[in-house]
Amino acid sequence: MISKAEDIKVFLNQCAKRDNHQVCAIDTEADSLHRYRESLCLIQFSDGVDHVLIDPLAIDDLSELKTYLETATCWMHGADYDMHMLKENLGVIPPHVFDTQIGARLLGVRKFGYGNLVAHYMGMELEKTSQKADWAKRPLTAIMEKYALNDVVYLLPMAEMITSQLKEAGRYEWFTQSCEAAREKALLRKPEKTERWRIKGSGRLDKNGLNYLRALWCWRDGEAERWDRPPFMVAGNKQLLDWVAELQEGRKPKVPKHYREKRVKNFYQAAAEAENVAPEDMPQKIQVKRRRKDPDFDSRLDKLMAHRDQVALQLNIESSLIAARAVLEGLAGQHEGAEEQLLPWQRNLLGI
Repeated sequence: MISKAEDIKVFLNQCAKRDNHQVCAIDTEADSLHRYRESLCLIQFSDGVDHVLIDPLAIDDLSELKTYLETATCWMHGADYDMHMLKENLGVIPPHVFDTQIGARLLGVRKFGYGNLVAHYMGMELEKTSQKADWAKRPLTAIMEKYALNDVVYLLPMAEMITSQLKEAGRYEWFTQSCEAAREKALLRKPEKTERWRIKGSGRLDKNGLNYLRALWCWRDGEAERWDRPPFMVAGNKQLLDWVAELQEGRKPKVPKHYREKRVKNFYQAAAEAENVAPEDMPQKIQVKRRRKDPDFDSRLDKLMAHRDQVALQLNIESSLIAARAVLEGLAGQHEGAEEQLLPWQRNLLGI
């Protein structure tokens, strides 16, 4: 485990001497399943020869790694989350990010989890014992270290196989376009929405229900922060909506028996305060503007979906890789900018 900034510099210099193209594999681990505020707890790095764990909890200055990544070509698996963590914690997303998951799916692989791909390409079965481990704990156990290193040990060897197969199938350009689009999306990722309490299912509530939901969501968030645990450990979203339904029916919600007295008191206080909110101060429903469908919309959509599905069948890939239903609806509805949501290779396959 590298736990000093000067050791990072020495290691990366060795990597650069072996490969001046700076091709590496990266993975990250965080503690989002165990803490209120997510922290980057571990960075796994491989240059194909050496595989190391970097401890960002022990190293204040990760500038050497940032500098290296600013000109590196990085392979990741399910890269969206790792790019987000690198951007948030190091302020960098490498200029070239290739994702083994995207590559495998474009080859028609249906089981594309990292462990699935290692079994498929490398013939190795990986242990899953540390999937939900608390990566903020120190020292890491030997099992945790092995699990973490395995997440990068096989990435570059698999990358070579996937790249070769993509080129042989004539799909490498699809792959590079898809990876670049994913990187651009990560770069442009917007900050969290301000009204985070508008959880899935809240759209069905009237303003009184939204008022209760906002109050209970804020209660849950406060309890989670004081406890330093993820909010779902206090109460799940479905539980919040069930409590809102009970409050709207004039019933007293039942809270779990394991809640401490202070938490129960805070819960009923939040509910009581919500009851005293004036109607004009209650949150409003979000009005969604629906486009009027023209008479030929359904037939155009059916034709587009049938064509997409036929092309996907011939290529033996998932149809959603060619175009999501929402994009096809935009095309069928002749919405402005709908075509721009598709990559060149996708437009080409659809004949657009």
